[in-house]
Amino acid sequence: LIIASLTISAILVFFIVPLTIVFFIYLTNILLVIYQRNNEVKADPLSDVWDSVRKTIASFWDIYARIWHGYELHGVGNLPEGPGILVYYHGAIPIDYLYFLSRLFLWKKRICLSVADHFVFRLPGLKLLLEVTGVIPGSREECLTALKNGYLVSISPGGVREALFSDESYQLMWGNRKGFAQVALEAKVPIIPMYTQNVREGYRMFKERRFFRQLYESTRLPFTPPYGGLPVKFRTYIGKPIPYDPNITAEELVEKVCKGKFLFSFQTKTAVQALISKHQTIPGNIWKALLERFDKRRK
Repeated sequence: LIIASLTISAILVFFIVPLTIVFFIYLTNILLVIYQRNNEVKADPLSDVWDSVRKTIASFWDIYARIWHGYELHGVGNLPEGPGILVYYHGAIPIDYLYFLSRLFLWKKRICLSVADHFVFRLPGLKLLLEVTGVIPGSREECLTALKNGYLVSISPGGVREALFSDESYQLMWGNRKGFAQVALEAKVPIIPMYTQNVREGYRMFKERRFFRQLYESTRLPFTPPYGGLPVKFRTYIGKPIPYDPNITAEELVEKVCKGKFLFSFQTKTAVQALISKHQTIPGNIWKALLERFDKRRK
């Protein structure tokens, strides 16, 4: 009985915060369904009709972000007034990205459509929440339509693979993905890099094992759960945009994203890696990330 109690306690300590986040996400969807039925709302989930409840949701997550992670957002002025593609590093769980979406809506009343992995749309009970927050499967046609309609569209080229198998070294795991570059060229929009400091110190994955890697590659499903949820400092940095260039190919644009000639003073780093190199201790350090909660210099 004692061993069982200690085991359960250890599991709760490791997973209580991620499970709490999951609970709040499902609770948010339930509240949206209640709002929809009570007000008989039949409008497009992305329309202004949903803005009041969207603001309530954003306010809740922004308060959570401030309290638990002392969340800060820097570089909003780098976002274009019109459409663009945000490219970001994917943490163990994208809670930092949810914070970004919330604050962007509260500050600018802008919706950023989010490209998500296909497994997200298989999760039960989240359909309305995904629609209201602008989560899309990310086909070429959908992304082009969203950009044509003036939306920001965000994508993490590393996706679930990066979430599962990157670590405190903050290695980018983009592979050969260049679809975002092709879409940017076709839509004639800029690409904007984004990164959240200490995201791997807040939430981590267990060390990569060959079995779990093979399981993911064969099923494309995330079987390994995240753990942690420590109240480390989170700061999201939005880098300077990479402008549309009509004389560049998709391959060259991916290469351009991978070479930071136009981001700060980094010459050989990737645009996203340049943000990581500038703002992140590598390898990540949990104690330092916790102490940064008391660092007021960035304020």
